[in-house]
Amino acid sequence: MELEFVENTKYKIIVNINGSSHTFANVLKKELWNDKDVKVAAYNVEHPLIGIPKLIVETYNGKKDAKKAVLEAVERLKKENKTFVTNFKAMK
Repeated sequence: MELEFVENTKYKIIVNINGSSHTFANVLKKELWNDKDVKVAAYNVEHPLIGIPKLIVETYNGKKDAKKAVLEAVERLKKENKTFVTNFKAMK
């Protein structure tokens, strides 16, 4: 997975997620909406054959850095995935 920043300011980032799909972009977008400091969390795929998701994240000015919001969302997803794996392995 390779990230290409289209816009990179303190409170707004737009990043192409090369080597990813709707699946990753969608779950990240949904998790970002759980952050009260996130103003905008969305993604789009401009061309269906190329399929490079473009993630857009904007936070309320003065609240939280946009990159920090993404990193925190990823950490929450990692924790959720770890819990799932643990619970799945425990099933008989």
